[in-house]
Amino acid sequence: MSTLTLPPVLPHPRDDAIQLYKAFKGFGCDDSAVINVLAHRDATQRAYIQHEFRTMYSEDLLKRLTKELSGKLETAVLLWMHDPAGRDAVILKHSLTVTKVLEAATEVICSRTPSQLQHLRQLYHSKFGVYLEHDIESNTSGDHKKILLAYVTTPRHEGPEVNREIAEKDAKALYKAGEKKLGTDEKTFVQIFSERSAAHLAAVSFSYQHKHGHSLKKAVKKETSGLFALALKTIIQCSENPATYFAKVLRKAMKGLGTDDNTLIRVIVTRTEIDLQYIKAEYLKKYKKTLHDAVHSETSGHYRAFLLSLIGPNH
Repeated sequence: MSTLTLPPVLPHPRDDAIQLYKAFKGFGCDDSAVINVLAHRDATQRAYIQHEFRTMYSEDLLKRLTKELSGKLETAVLLWMHDPAGRDAVILKHSLTVTKVLEAATEVICSRTPSQLQHLRQLYHSKFGVYLEHDIESNTSGDHKKILLAYVTTPRHEGPEVNREIAEKDAKALYKAGEKKLGTDEKTFVQIFSERSAAHLAAVSFSYQHKHGHSLKKAVKKETSGLFALALKTIIQCSENPATYFAKVLRKAMKGLGTDDNTLIRVIVTRTEIDLQYIKAEYLKKYKKTLHDAVHSETSGHYRAFLLSLIGPNH
C-alpha cells in the first residue's frame, strides 16, 4: 500500500511544469516549491510533467533538477523521478559498476517479483545498451554471482499456490545440503532459492522451522557468509514478509553513529508507491517508534522534508 498523498484535485501537468520553472528562476532554487509538486505526484503524473516541461521549455527536467538541486536532496529527487523499473535499473548500474557497493544490487534483485525483474532486465538493456546479466557476470563472483544470475534469469511462478509435499522435500534437501553435512552444498541452495516461488519458499521455511526447531534464515546464516548469505536471507525474508524485511533494512541504516543515507533514500523512494504503508506499520510494531520520527531525527533541511513527504503523515 502506497504512502503517497496526492492533492484532492490534481493540477494539469502543464501547470506543474510552470510551477517548477518558476521555482528554478532567479537566484537559487525554491526547494520547497519543487518538493510540494514532485513529492505529491505518482509515477504517471511525474512522467507527464517531464513531457510537458520538455515541450514548453525545450529542456530536460532531470538535467535541470541536477543543476538546481544538490546533495542528498538531489539524489533522492532524481531517483524519485524515474518510473519503478527505470529506477531499479539506475540503482543496479550504479551499484554494480560505479560504487561497487554490491549490497544495494543484491537487495534490489532479491526483493523483486519475477514480473518486476523481467521488466527491469528489458529496461536495463534499452537504457544502458548492455544486458544486466553481463554486468552481474563482470562485477560479482563465486556463489553470490551464481545466485544473482540464477535469480534474474529463472522463470518463477508468482501465484499463491503451494504443493506442501514438494515444500517438505525442499526443506529436507536444504537440511541435507547444509546443517546435516560437513561443509555446505551451495548448488542446492542456489537451485531451490532461484526456482521456487515466494509462496513456496515461505512454505519451505515453515516446514524447516517445524522440523528442526529453528528458522531457515538461521540455517542460512550458519551455513553461508558474505554477499551470498545476504542474497539468500533477502530472498527468504521477502518471501515471508517484505515489509518486515524493509523495516529492518531501514532500522539498520539509521542505527548507531551516522546514517546510511543511500540506503534510506533507496528504500523509501522505491517502496513509497508499493508497500511503504505496511513497512511503516512493521517499523512501529518492531521498534516502538514511527518511521516518520526515526527519519526526522536522522535527517535535516529540505532533504528531510522530501523524505517525510513521501513517508506521509505520522500516524
